[in-house]
Amino acid sequence: MTTTRITKAIFPVAGLGTRFLPATKSIPKEIMTLVDRPLIQYAIDEARAAGITEFIFVTSRGKSALEDYFDDAPELEAELRRKNKADLLEVLRHTNMDSGAIAYVRQNRPMGLGHAVWCARRLIGDEPFAVLLPDDVIAADRPCLQQMVEMHAETGGCMVAAMEVAPHRTSSYGVLDIGEDRGTVVRVKGMVEKPKPEDAPSTLAVIGRYILTPRVMSNLDRIKTGAGGEIQLTDAIAEETGSAEGVFGLRFQGQRYDCGTKVGFLQATVAFGLARPDLKDEFADFLHGYFAQAKAAQ
Repeated sequence: MTTTRITKAIFPVAGLGTRFLPATKSIPKEIMTLVDRPLIQYAIDEARAAGITEFIFVTSRGKSALEDYFDDAPELEAELRRKNKADLLEVLRHTNMDSGAIAYVRQNRPMGLGHAVWCARRLIGDEPFAVLLPDDVIAADRPCLQQMVEMHAETGGCMVAAMEVAPHRTSSYGVLDIGEDRGTVVRVKGMVEKPKPEDAPSTLAVIGRYILTPRVMSNLDRIKTGAGGEIQLTDAIAEETGSAEGVFGLRFQGQRYDCGTKVGFLQATVAFGLARPDLKDEFADFLHGYFAQAKAAQ
């Protein structure tokens, strides 16, 4: 249906990461490592796999380490070459970004996800774009955003990644009001931000992957503060449910880990560690031994 390629992605990374204090006193949360890669690297790799070539970071004060991470490290690279560490040089190559590939804009006030996305409006222009929240790390055979881009080519409009949640968890998510359920994809007739379980229109919740039309930026121009006194991205997307293009939710294939919480970060560490061929055997042996010892001590 649509022939417009999705080449731009916004990464809102302005948050203070207070759930992870004291670690985030000196480093951005997005630089915290899941096994041996920062959270932001997982998001960047997913975006690249989906065809993204322009990366827009919405930052705030104290995020210089995040900017440095994607820069070249000449001294380190020279030392690795001197020691013939070709494998580590290849690892570093994936962290370097070409000049001009990344743009940084500041969110000077913490006014919510919708406001963070709106801060990048001048770099988006009049074309559809993706939004990725690095806190949401998704393990999938085909990266989640790639699944969305492929489906978006058929549906057009706006698209959100969606997953089923327990009814008592709806108050932690934006929740879809489903107009038409086609299985893998649903057409959305409404969206509610963090509803009480008794008020939730479904248990199909939005997680941190979006493909949006430039009309959403126009909606954010007009929108007022919503739930929590913030400018909600959900509200701006919900305005598009009545448009001709519409809004769609994709039931993506994969496992999402909420690395914005300590428990979710620990869950992801175990899952990704066990998925690594070079780590899984020794790590699995440790876990088996640990739980056997704990059980014996009961």
